[in-house]
Amino acid sequence: MDSTAYDDPGLATNDLVLGWDLGGVHVKVAAVAQGRLKAVRQEPYQIRQGLAVLDGAFAALPAWAREARHHAVTMTGELSALFDDRAAGVAALTDWATRHCQGEIAIYGGRAGFLPPHRAAAHAVDVASANWHATAAFVASRLPNALLVDIGSTTSDLIPIEEGRITGVGYTDAERLASGELVYAGVVRTPLMSLAERLPFQGQDVTLVAEHFATIADVHRLLGTLPEEADQHDTADGRDKSLASTRTRLARVVGQDAGDAPDHVWNELAAHFAELQLRRLHDAAARILSRRKGTARPPVVGCGVGRFVVQALAARIGLTYHDLADLVPGAEGAESYWASSCAPAVSLALLAADQVSDAARG
Repeated sequence: MDSTAYDDPGLATNDLVLGWDLGGVHVKVAAVAQGRLKAVRQEPYQIRQGLAVLDGAFAALPAWAREARHHAVTMTGELSALFDDRAAGVAALTDWATRHCQGEIAIYGGRAGFLPPHRAAAHAVDVASANWHATAAFVASRLPNALLVDIGSTTSDLIPIEEGRITGVGYTDAERLASGELVYAGVVRTPLMSLAERLPFQGQDVTLVAEHFATIADVHRLLGTLPEEADQHDTADGRDKSLASTRTRLARVVGQDAGDAPDHVWNELAAHFAELQLRRLHDAAARILSRRKGTARPPVVGCGVGRFVVQALAARIGLTYHDLADLVPGAEGAESYWASSCAPAVSLALLAADQVSDAARG
């Protein structure tokens, strides 16, 4: 599926810096020149099916993504069941990048900084799933205090920034899950059965069916809150995304058929699932904010395809909301949607461009 974001037909080929985010279900790439965003592109796939699907997504990208220049790469695809462990995934995706990205390549190691590809395997713990760190480092360079919340299709990152520093207590996925800074709930792929074991429905306390019958995309689609551009993945049952089919999937989670109740009942059930997701994020945010040393209330900086949920979260906890795209030079108008949706790739491109400029001056 083509999910073009922002493509500038006037792209130069000699001064672009590209930021890549190699995920488990998307490849995202952003181009920056002269400190400004020039283009963003995203292609969906399922990396668990093999690296050939990444080859296919790469081939679908525009020519500017395949030409020689500076490349900076971050990843989360190493988490896939395709690989025996994260280290193997980091090695495989680094190898893939060196074979496909023509030009100078740096692998983003988060706290370890930018690394040449031959050093990535030795820093696999730093490289693995460091895309959140790239976004946070960019935001910290623009705002001294913030709570960065990136909600994607699968996960949510909540990252505190204080006095221009990333102050989260976790770094690895395991550490961040324990600290509340990583929440495995997004706005597309999250199975509904993961949000609760029981919930109120039609006056009863109903146990949810522990089958992958529906995802959170069904909830947000039924509520009309999920942007069409974000709804890129197959449904749980492989059927279409009409509202009728969406209600069918949702009904099965409580052991019923859609015809067993009027439409408004399924809308109410969807709203309750959305509340469960927001409540989980609220709890995580409250925990993180309680660790802050300062007394000032930071703004929330939102990004990812689920930033409509971030806006609701900011309102719920009484904090000012800013979209990450507002911090990105060149992300104006319609382009701002994709600049924020592909935040790690955009952030990494800007960080790498600063490094390239510093090296040229030095």
